[in-house]
Amino acid sequence: MSSLLISIQQLSKQFYLFDHPAGSQGVVDAVNSVDLDILRGEILGLVGESGCGKSTLGRCILRLIEPSGGKIFFESQNLLLIPEKKFKPFRKRMQIVFQDPFASLNPRKSVRFILEEPLIIHGMINLQERRQRLEETIEKVGLVNDDLNRFPHEFSGGQRQRIDIARALILKPDFIVCDEPISALDVSIQAQIMNLLIDLQQEMNLTYLFISHDLSVVKHISNRIAVMYLGKIVEITETEEIFQNPLHPYTMALLSSIPIPDPTMKRNRLIIEGDPPSPLNPPSGCRFHTRCPQRIDICSEATPEIREITARHFVACHLY
Repeated sequence: MSSLLISIQQLSKQFYLFDHPAGSQGVVDAVNSVDLDILRGEILGLVGESGCGKSTLGRCILRLIEPSGGKIFFESQNLLLIPEKKFKPFRKRMQIVFQDPFASLNPRKSVRFILEEPLIIHGMINLQERRQRLEETIEKVGLVNDDLNRFPHEFSGGQRQRIDIARALILKPDFIVCDEPISALDVSIQAQIMNLLIDLQQEMNLTYLFISHDLSVVKHISNRIAVMYLGKIVEITETEEIFQNPLHPYTMALLSSIPIPDPTMKRNRLIIEGDPPSPLNPPSGCRFHTRCPQRIDICSEATPEIREITARHFVACHLY
């Protein structure tokens, strides 16, 4: 069994809106008391509707956004207790691949500069070593050495995302947050980038948190899947288990919404009524109860704790 790489305990993040019309200050509850373990060498998929807090959670783990509360343990060290001045070694070991390859690369800098800058920042002063690392990394992502002298605007979207992946790999990290890395790409390119990420993960023994709103994509790439709704994890288990035996009503609805390529095949859709509640004013009790077709009285009164229902299958629902 794989060892524990990252352990997140009661992690929360609130954003304050000082010009909120309802008063002098509104609070967006983006991530609320999340507990999550990420095992070394695994790909953990994180899914949910847009705006549920997936990207915020990923960036809080890396401290690109400072959490409002909780603990983040990386190999037993609480990252939130480490001063920013001493955090540099952890920056090297934890990287991110951003969603938009057009916005995440500096258009004024060459690919060589973009990839070499992290090496210089982290102390690789030998020019020959830097050149060798650049050539190795650019080859790993399916580009060639001549591409190092080009600028981002000279590449297609898929090639830019390969550069973004190379930048995440250049320091040889242990952990990478993949923040919807294929959602901005053409469908014809998505499979190539996803297969590249899988190959790199196996070759370099990387650990991914793979964020997506597409369950069919997460099924292809992930070992385990965590389902998020309005700032909370509502279900987490092995990938095959969640597709064969979903327990939370929200997970069931997500699975029933996956398109089937065969137009003659019929299935019963679980329809979710209404729009997601605003994180400015989340519902009491279970945050899903206002849209849940299986809600009971206690759902609006008490927040369900996430519990292990069967082996390695955790769910936060009063039905269990």
